[in-house]
Parts: sequence; C-alpha cells; structure tokens
Amino acid sequence: MSPAADSAASKRQAELLKQEGNAFFKKDRISAAIDAYTGAIALCPKVAVYWTNRALCYKRRNEWVRVEEDCRTAIQLDSHSVKAHYMLGLALLNKDELAEGIKELEKSLELGRGAHPASYMVEEIWQELSKAKYIEWENLSSERVRQLHKLKEACKEALRNYNSLDNPPAYVPEEQLNELEEVFRKARKSDIPTEVPDHLCCKITLDIFRDPVITPSGITYERAVILDHLHRVGKFDPVTRETLEPHQLVPNLAIKEAVHAFLSEHGWAYRMR
Repeated sequence: MSPAADSAASKRQAELLKQEGNAFFKKDRISAAIDAYTGAIALCPKVAVYWTNRALCYKRRNEWVRVEEDCRTAIQLDSHSVKAHYMLGLALLNKDELAEGIKELEKSLELGRGAHPASYMVEEIWQELSKAKYIEWENLSSERVRQLHKLKEACKEALRNYNSLDNPPAYVPEEQLNELEEVFRKARKSDIPTEVPDHLCCKITLDIFRDPVITPSGITYERAVILDHLHRVGKFDPVTRETLEPHQLVPNLAIKEAVHAFLSEHGWAYRMR
C-alpha cells in the first residue's frame, strides 16, 4: 500500500473511531469514548477535534489536569477552537487561576460569537464567564471595602488629632463625621447593586446585552434571541412587526461598548437576571 493510501486509510479509521466515541459519549460510556478518541489521536494526532472530544470526556469525569493538557494541544493545532478555549478556561478556573481562566473564556466567547452566534454554546460560555467575572468582582470589591474602611478609620483618627488641639481628646464634631461618611458612601456606590439601565438590556429577555444587534427600525436585541425569534416565530421585528431578515441585523457596537464599560465598573451586574 502506498504512503498516500495508507494515510487515507488512517484518516478513515480515525473518523470511524471518532464516530464510535461520539456514540459512546451519548450513552454515557465515558471510558469507552476515551478509548475510541485515543485511538483516533494515535492514527491522526494533528486533528484538533479528537483532542477536544477526549477533553470533553475528561471534563465529564472532572479530570481537569487531563482536560487542560488535551485542550492546550488542541489550541496548538487549531487556535480558533471554541471548545478548546472554553474547556481550558474551565480547567484553569478549577485550579483557581481566575484571571487566566477568564481570559480563555473571553476568547472562546469571541470565537463562538463569530462562528455560531445563535448556538447554545455561546450562552453556556457566557454563563460560565459571568460566574467567573462575578467572583472576580467579589474579590476586588471585598478588597476595596477593606481598604476604604482602613482609610476611613485613618481619616477619623486624623480628625480626632486635629480637633484635640482645641477640644477634648477623641472628640470629632458630628458634622465632620457626617461629611466623612458621605464621602465614603459615594466611594462605595459602584459596588452596591442597583438596576441595570434599560437601554443596556434586551427588550425580549430583559437581561443585560451580551451580543447586541440593531434592526433597520433602530431597535436593539440580543443576537441569539432575535435570531431564534426569526427562525421559530417569523421573519418580522417583534416590536414594530416590520419584515426582518437575519442579514439585516447589524452589531450595535455603541451599546456593546456601553455594556462593557458598565460591567467593568459594576461587576455585580454579572449576576443580574
């Protein structure tokens, strides 16, 4: 058999093993699926999907070290693999490497939106990213609260020392204390959950935008939600009832940037529904 024929036979066998692995995975026969994907990798080690499929099996078994190893290999073979970046992000979060995990989830979300903006996986990635970003905000917020409390006590002590020049020690006028409290109340304001502005929320889901698109009539929707509406309900704008086709949807970059700015300052909003 010629090298070309041998290579073609290996590819066919590898694909058959992948299909077997998929069937085993659907039946929750994870060990058998791993064996099938491992066989495919042995035959064709440069096919990224074989590595991500096996990583998915390891993810099911919470074997995060192996998930990370397979995903890193997959990314070397295909840097645009949504699943590889996504599962790598989860593996890093499992190791408490929050910043790096968030970075990988953000990359997978960016790639997923470009490839399949309406897919279930984009929403799944967003949910995991939101949880991670909320944890990041909690950590930063707790540190800010600690630092502000420390600074406020230092300011009170400074006021006591200043006023003790003319008054009994440790006495601080109530007016000064109230002014000090107001200053620190304003400093904590961005960390206190309130309401997300309406213009940053989808009119259908009422959730904060992830991937906003604008229609010819000027109304902004969440991309996946409006695409689902057009597919399941009909080719019309749900608010204006005007005819609407998927190709007419345009990314609303201004709203997307506004959402990004809002979330950067108000991380608690990652948990809002």
